[in-house]
Amino acid sequence: MLDTYGGFCLAIHGGAGTVPVAALKGAAAEAYHAALRTALKAGWTVLNQGGPAVDAVAAAVVELENDALFNAARGAVFTSAGQLEMDAAIMNGADRAAGALAGICGPKNPILAARAVMEKSGTVFMIGTAAEAFLRTENIQFMPTDYFVTPRRLEALHLELTRRAAGMPDTRSDADRHGTVGAVARDAAGNVAAGTSTGGMTAKRPGRVGDTPVIGAGTFADNATCAVSTTGTGEVFIRFTAAADIAARIRYAGQNLEQAAGDVIAELSAHGGDGGLIAVGATGAPVLPFNSSGMYRGFVGVDGVLSTAIHREAFRQVCQ
Repeated sequence: MLDTYGGFCLAIHGGAGTVPVAALKGAAAEAYHAALRTALKAGWTVLNQGGPAVDAVAAAVVELENDALFNAARGAVFTSAGQLEMDAAIMNGADRAAGALAGICGPKNPILAARAVMEKSGTVFMIGTAAEAFLRTENIQFMPTDYFVTPRRLEALHLELTRRAAGMPDTRSDADRHGTVGAVARDAAGNVAAGTSTGGMTAKRPGRVGDTPVIGAGTFADNATCAVSTTGTGEVFIRFTAAADIAARIRYAGQNLEQAAGDVIAELSAHGGDGGLIAVGATGAPVLPFNSSGMYRGFVGVDGVLSTAIHREAFRQVCQ
């Protein structure tokens, strides 16, 4: 019998900004589950072939970025000025190498662009047009702006700007407030990695950067403790260095991963931090806590069983 979480494993999220449960049923819900399974399969295939955790994370996030259902790359939300500003980060727990980007538009897969920063730039964090210029020298695939634009996100922007102009109360769902995608993995050699990618918040202030690309807030990985990818109220997650706090609780307070991650989510909630995270440690199963109405999420272990969920229902399990 396989020890499902004694070896490699992978967890993913498609953001804590979920469509309300009453509006997400039948074929609409299945589309999200199918997209999550596609990302899980991509990452699992890398791990099952003996590949490194950082490759598995990148493979899984690419699939989520390519799917317009999620707020990252294709399907990213718009700023209040009607522009696209995307952020991403990736971190390798084996050596704490990291790469992050903020305020970019053009790379088809921001997670691969973040990896280029990590491996080729000699820096950790790059922003804006200068980052885009660097990426063009590194064979990163660029797409025209129209590739990223979807009617759903344009409508969300129009509705939010109309609401603001009329001075009406904010009744947006989690899906329109924020959204992110991410993955964490542990490979057969015990190395962990994390990656996160986002389009930000609908009608956000131009130039606003959330927690996604901030190493230690939205993305973190260290073999000695854990790998974490977060999603939610970015400003709060930054102020409380959410991802690194989980690692610190494991390293210095002796907490296990489940306790550390759960306690951090609870404390963020007390300070207005709505959202969730996925994390994987040096051993054991991933954890996927959240305090919002839902979080698109999934995980898979050595046995290849794909488990996915959206709100607070039981995980759906599909054997490959």
